[in-house]
Amino acid sequence: MNKTLLFSVFIFTALGASAQRLIAKDAFIRFYSSTPMEDIEATTNTAVSVLDKTSGEVAFQVSIKNFTFDRALMQEHFNENYLESEKYPKASFQGKLVNPSAVKWGKDGVYSAHLKGKMNIHGVEREITTPVTFTLKSGQILLESTFYVQCVDYNIEVPTLVVAKIAEKIQVSVKTKYVPASK
Repeated sequence: MNKTLLFSVFIFTALGASAQRLIAKDAFIRFYSSTPMEDIEATTNTAVSVLDKTSGEVAFQVSIKNFTFDRALMQEHFNENYLESEKYPKASFQGKLVNPSAVKWGKDGVYSAHLKGKMNIHGVEREITTPVTFTLKSGQILLESTFYVQCVDYNIEVPTLVVAKIAEKIQVSVKTKYVPASK
């Protein structure tokens, strides 16, 4: 919890002082790998995210160990062999809306936009651009996004023995509901 608090303080500082800053302490992240041999899914609802409506900046951080799987052995292999969560305990994203005027923050509706920024997984930082959907309704702001990451792009080695069971591209889905940072 202390690491999450430190991350939040860091992000607040990085995003600057703003009355338009929102936070999510329970952001949902799911990844899904589908192959003819096996489907693998893991989820967490413990990611932290900050959104600054004025600047269009968005940041996420998630603890790798918080992803849960249907089978304990998959979770163990994920943490020990693939993501090496002792060595690389967190994954993060920090970016900005490419087209901030696409979102009308004061008006209910569904808005499509793109985020561009740096994703850090397994100690490797890469620039990505991903579509996002903001749903604004009765003062609530929801963010949803689905994108793909490739294991090879983040130096995640998949042993030859199980390479047929893990997709080259992993689908990542994010859903989060923001509240004012002061709450």
